[in-house]
Amino acid sequence: MKWPGRMAAEVLRHVAQKPATVNYPAEKVTMPADYRGKIVFHAARCVGCKLCQKDCPAAALRIEKVGDKRFRAVFELDRCIYCAQCVDSCNKDALESSRDFELATLDKKQLHVVFDAPPPAPAAAPADAPAPSQARPATGT
Repeated sequence: MKWPGRMAAEVLRHVAQKPATVNYPAEKVTMPADYRGKIVFHAARCVGCKLCQKDCPAAALRIEKVGDKRFRAVFELDRCIYCAQCVDSCNKDALESSRDFELATLDKKQLHVVFDAPPPAPAAAPADAPAPSQARPATGT
């Protein structure tokens, strides 16, 4: 049997050094600025060109029209490969990559994410119509 002299010197050298690993669940990890995490959709900026949907290699994104100039995005995060091709192809910056990477779940339904369109802006009342507080119910006399 050989004497473990070389290995003992290596072990003693590493005992005094700081560990190379991170205590992940206890210590939060900060991701770099250009990290490609979960996709975020800004419905107010979307014009419905669907370039992001066409460029998605995994077919994980669907843009749906829900009203006049109103669109919503449906993401299948279990299909997404987080390449950010949709973010690069969006002309209006309606999509962006977040730093969110903790996406593991036991329920597959949680990976189906729908970003709803904002509610339509209230229409302006005509100038000649009475304001709702001034309107009176009709009397039958």
